[in-house]
Amino acid sequence: MLHALLLILACQLAGETLARATGLPLPGPVLGMTLLLALMVLSKRLAEIIRPVAQAILARLSLLFVPAGVGVVGHISTLGNQTLALLGAIFVSTILAIAVGALTFSAVARLTGARDD
Repeated sequence: MLHALLLILACQLAGETLARATGLPLPGPVLGMTLLLALMVLSKRLAEIIRPVAQAILARLSLLFVPAGVGVVGHISTLGNQTLALLGAIFVSTILAIAVGALTFSAVARLTGARDD
């Protein structure tokens, strides 16, 4: 488990380093995740080693939202002044995310020749 976690963190570090060194407009963790995906595609054994650790992390992913919740409660007075703007942004971004997801799904289905059955 420790080796798998070390590899995950090393890929994130490599992604951060690459993002900062090259000035790419992508976050380091995204580049690191892409690197990790490439490594797992190239080595099925590596994917099997990482799978249990990744599943354990994903099973406890909700714990990562606790600091965000504490931040919201800590700044509730500031948020109160911006309630209308926040609700508008949440509503519009939710509608856009659903629309983009549906359009992407339709495009992929059309490209792959999928049919409604």
